[in-house]
Amino acid sequence: MARIAGVNVPDSKHTVIALTYIYGVGRSQAEKICLEANVSESERIGELTESQMDTLREKVGQITVEGDLRR
Repeated sequence: MARIAGVNVPDSKHTVIALTYIYGVGRSQAEKICLEANVSESERIGELTESQMDTLREKVGQITVEGDLRR
């Protein structure tokens, strides 16, 4: 499983769906992240290269998610 923003996202899901497993990221936000990171929404998380994963982590890190929202 890939780890983004401290959350294990499933490898078998499409990127846009897997990003919604992160608290604070909805469908529209996930689509925006994929567009900014130049990652196909239909590509599965397990098929992404390490550089694509790093780009996704960077883009998710720029928004308020998980622990900051739960406080």
